[in-house]
Parts: sequence; structure tokens; C-alpha cells
Amino acid sequence: MKLALLQTGKTDEPYIREGIAGYEKRISRYARYESLTLPDIRNAKSMPSQVLREKEAHQMLEVFRPDDMIILLDDKGKEFTTLQLAAFLTEKMMSSKKRLLFVIGGAWGFHSSVYDRADFRLSLSQLTFSHQLVRLLFTEQLYRALTVIAGDPYHHE
Repeated sequence: MKLALLQTGKTDEPYIREGIAGYEKRISRYARYESLTLPDIRNAKSMPSQVLREKEAHQMLEVFRPDDMIILLDDKGKEFTTLQLAAFLTEKMMSSKKRLLFVIGGAWGFHSSVYDRADFRLSLSQLTFSHQLVRLLFTEQLYRALTVIAGDPYHHE
């Protein structure tokens, strides 16, 4: 099964891009992985949040495939410990789906149509993070969970 991360808009900060690239390189030793970035919506700052969410949803739904398992990174989702995340990934990677697609929404979150298509909601924390920082946090946590699955010594418990 392929693992993928879908995100809205480019990552602006160089230090975040560098951190993500480092973890993506590490992840590739454990799984087939790809990062997909949707283009920024033009004039986003001048439109109401609901309209922006609709436009982002349209882009996302075009990327989703019928054989994807869609997991939204959402602050109201289920929280896991690292070991629970590793167990969750192990279980989902055994499914008949071809791609496990994690999705990070824009600054205003997801439109209801994206929630309707999702298979699961995962929360990294009850704290609020910028959607750009979530990219770095998620790639590190994915790498950490994959090392647990492989029995490698990165995670200490």
C-alpha cells in the first residue's frame, strides 16, 4: 500500500520544508510515500471562509480515488499515542485499499463534502497548529510510527 499526504498550498517557510524533506527521505526507507500539494486558491484572503473551503474541497475531491482510504488530519479527530498510531497504520495497511491518503486542510479546515468522503479523522493534538507546521509534525509522526512497526530504535517508550 502506498502512503500519501495531500496538503493545500505550498509550504512557505524554508526550515519547515527542510524538516519535511528530511523525514520524507527517512519514510521512503519503510514505505512507498508521496506528498501531493494542491495549488493555493487565488484571492483567498478576500473571500469568505465557507467559499474558500468549497474551492479547496473541489480540488481535494478531484485527487481522491475510489480505492483510497481517506484520513483527515483534524483537530476533532481521534488522538493516538505513538504505539496506537503504529497499530492503526499496521491495520489500515492490510486493507484492500491501494492508497492511505492523509489530508491536511487549509487554514479554515475542511468543507462538509470532504468530511463526508473521509474514512477516518485523526488528531495530532488538541492544540491548534498552523496547517504548515502540521505538515512537519505529521511527517515526523508517520516516520516514528513506521520505525515502531519495523522494530527500529527511533521511538523510546
